[in-house]
Amino acid sequence: MPTKSAQRWVTEGLSMARLLTAKGYKPSLLFADDDISLQIKQLDSMIANGAKVLVIGAIDGSALTAVLDRAAKKGVKIISYDRLIRQSPNVDVYATFDNFKVGVLQARDIEQRLKLKQSKGKFNIELFAGSLDDNNAFFFFNGAMSVLKPYIDQGVLTIASGENTIEQVATKRWNGKLARTRMSQLLTSVYAKKRVDAVLSPYDGMSVEIIAALKAVGYSSIQPLPFVTGQDAEFASVRSIIRNEQSSTIFKDTGELAKVAVGLVEALMSGQPPLINDQTTYNNGIKVVPSFLLKPVLVDKTNWREVLVTSGYYKESLFK
Repeated sequence: MPTKSAQRWVTEGLSMARLLTAKGYKPSLLFADDDISLQIKQLDSMIANGAKVLVIGAIDGSALTAVLDRAAKKGVKIISYDRLIRQSPNVDVYATFDNFKVGVLQARDIEQRLKLKQSKGKFNIELFAGSLDDNNAFFFFNGAMSVLKPYIDQGVLTIASGENTIEQVATKRWNGKLARTRMSQLLTSVYAKKRVDAVLSPYDGMSVEIIAALKAVGYSSIQPLPFVTGQDAEFASVRSIIRNEQSSTIFKDTGELAKVAVGLVEALMSGQPPLINDQTTYNNGIKVVPSFLLKPVLVDKTNWREVLVTSGYYKESLFK
């Protein structure tokens, strides 16, 4: 797993380890602290210790070509986990969500809340994206822009900063503090005399920091917060949604993703064809990687309990 700094990677790593242990396997679980060289060293160590399958949540999806070549020479199978590993022919299967749909859902939430289909007014929006070394960031951004760009072209939505490409709005390592710094700079330089009506944020860890920057200049107290999206249904963001701060998040049932990954491990270990449902979407620059895609779900104040509590993902007592 890439890091312990985000709740999801710890939860999913531990879940996979428990499931694999229960099935008689001997899993080794390591976290790389967002250090690419450390992750490569960990993978080399696993290969040297006789690993048969590697499940990899990559830090930089394009930095693992050499180590995967070494794995392939020893017959090790590779599962790319949630983040697509690029520039390698040695990725056997990819387990993830419909990441383009994630961006579509985020943008449709903004569309609905601003009533863009009915509106003849003009609204200001600012865009944030994830890390450029994570292939998912492009799918999230492109999915969102497939909904938002027509409104931008029509002048219904205005990006006052002028920063409208993923390269301009990317956030290295999905770092919330970096997102907060950028939002603060925008509020000072661009929005001193105007209002921001919506913020496209791709990830909860960024969303809570963006909201903190907004509140620091009087949003929430002097004027309403803009609509701010998110992803991963992290605890802090769900609480923020309940408090009418963050507008929504995207729930990706990572418990189900972990189960899918375990099923893929079993198939690869037994020599059986792994279960996949997509053979066209994810080209890693060398080949189209066979994939299993799960469906994301938008969560807001109207359905958080139904989606997150009824499913058992969270206990309702945590929010009291």
